[in-house]
Amino acid sequence: MSDQEASGMVFARILAVVRRIPRGRVATYGQVARLAGLPRHARHVGYALHGQPPGSPLPWYRVINARGAISLRGMDGAGETQRLRLETEGVAFGAGGRIPLERFQWRPTVAQRATLAARIRGLDPRRKLG
Repeated sequence: MSDQEASGMVFARILAVVRRIPRGRVATYGQVARLAGLPRHARHVGYALHGQPPGSPLPWYRVINARGAISLRGMDGAGETQRLRLETEGVAFGAGGRIPLERFQWRPTVAQRATLAARIRGLDPRRKLG
């Protein structure tokens, strides 16, 4: 398998998780990486999201940093777009522009995690997930 093919599988796993983040909820880069079976690879989440074409239906804006803040800065208004999309879904911002994770962070149920793990295993059958 080439590096490009392996990278594509990693990105597919990440995007499968991001697609599952429900409306009105957020997930951190690290959380998405863990759910994709890629612990300690939060940067890969950023790379995967950055590589999406404009107009993609992927809810990229539901992914934020571990402090509950938007990480996009000075990228053609992407940070403002992200905030507006989240506010439209009912996500509130508190002091310092941070989202209270205790209220808005996605916490998938055990059943949701199992379904997600099965879907991701289907993308790369050689990789086992919990």
